[in-house]
Parts: sequence; C-alpha cells; structure tokens
Amino acid sequence: MRRHQLAIQLKTPAQIEKMRAAGLVVAAALAKMRDAVAPGVSTAELDAIAESVIREAGAVPSFKGYHGFPASICSSVNEQIVHAIPSPKQVLRDGDIISIDCGAVLDGWHGDAAVTVPVGEVRPELLRMAQVAEDAMWAGIAAAARGAASGRGRLTDISYAVESAVRHGGRYGIVDGYGGHGIGTEMHQDPHVLNHGRPGRGPRLVPGLALAIEPMITIGSPRTMELDDGWTVVTRDGSVAVHVEHSMAILEDGVWVLTAEDGGRNRLGNLVSSLAAVG
Repeated sequence: MRRHQLAIQLKTPAQIEKMRAAGLVVAAALAKMRDAVAPGVSTAELDAIAESVIREAGAVPSFKGYHGFPASICSSVNEQIVHAIPSPKQVLRDGDIISIDCGAVLDGWHGDAAVTVPVGEVRPELLRMAQVAEDAMWAGIAAAARGAASGRGRLTDISYAVESAVRHGGRYGIVDGYGGHGIGTEMHQDPHVLNHGRPGRGPRLVPGLALAIEPMITIGSPRTMELDDGWTVVTRDGSVAVHVEHSMAILEDGVWVLTAEDGGRNRLGNLVSSLAAVG
C-alpha cells in the first residue's frame, strides 16, 4: 500500500510576518470574547463579537462557511470538546467552562487559536485541567523550538512533549483523532499533529514550518461522539473537556507564536525568534 505523501508548505520570513498579522487579529478577537464571558451570555453573542473584531481588522472569519460551518467561532461548553456551533439558546451558566476556537484569514494567510475560559465560579479540578492543557500546549511549542535548533527534531517530538506534560499533570484523557495541523494559505494543511505518540518520527522540524498546536483533554474518558448537527464533538461519558491552541512558526533563530500577543516570549524566553521582537 502506498503511503500518503505529505504536502508540507514551508513559508518565507516575509510570509510568516503576514501570518503574524492574521494571528494578531485572532488574538484580539479571543481577548474580546474572554472579557465578555459571563453567566447569562449566549455563545451566539460571543460569535458576534468575534465576527465584528475580525471584519473591523479587514480580515475574514476562517470558520464561517468552511465545509458549511455556519459561524465565526466554535464555542464548546463543558462536555463539548470541539466544533460546537454557537447558538442564542446556549446561555452560559455559573460553573461552566467554555473552549472558544477562532480563526481569521488576512491577505490570504490564516491564524487559528483557542482558549478555555471559566464562567463565574468553576470547580478547582476543572481549572486545574485547563491549566494542564495550557502547559502541555507550551511544552509542545518548546519542543518544536528545541528540535529545530538541534537540527534533529521531528514532528512527533511535539506530540510526545504534549502527552508527557498531560501525563505529568494528572490522570486525564487525551482525545484521539483530533489534534493540531499545518497552517498557512489554508487553515488546515499537512502535517497532522497528534497530541500523543513516540518521539523522533515524522517530518523534520525546519525553518518555514508553521503549525497549530492544540491539546484537547478530558477529565474522564477520552472516547468521543459527534452530535446530529454533524459538527459538535462531545465526550461519550459526558465528562468535561478543554481545548487550547496557538499557531506558531519555526524561523532560523527560534519560534514565533503567531497568535500570542507577545509572540510567546513570556512562556518561551530565549526560544523565541528575534523576528518576534520587531514583528
């Protein structure tokens, strides 16, 4: 059987700067939505905020119309893992936890990121899980930077770092079948980035590679099912899930977290490219 030949798009520094512009639009939209999250707010209201921020920046929502998806964000609450459709009927309640996934395309280049946000007073174990997912995402990004710097890094070094951070954080389910991806002139490109696996496999981590890193973990079983709307993915056992994501690019002297306002410097320090300081 012939193996699938990956079509990996490597970007120039100038193209990565364009992706940074799209990433900052996504960052602004997520920041505005994070501030708006509160009991009584509907997920449709959050979607309207995102679309307004994106279009005012001269960009277009990546998600809206993508394979027929009807909204500008995915708004996944509690047991919903990813791809939940915003609705005026879904009103946030005290104690909920919501994962908001947002994408924008600007001048033909995509940005994609997700945050998990507590609603009011949330159980400490759920806040802890959200922090573990966040730490695992940054561990994956750091692994990409170190692997590229060594000249020996492979794609699954990221997967291994994410999984190791999750396992270190506690007994959580790592959602299978969903993960990160290449990003550039399309929102989803090769390669697929699993959130688990052995290191040292797959394509090399080289300058010009842009990836979205996105852990999805659950407080119970990682088994999933898709709802009848054809989009929303939920935990089969009804346990709460969280999802976080950043888009990043590898440059000659480090990585640039394109959807982080500071380019990733606060979490990664000297692993961040010098281009991030001026971009």
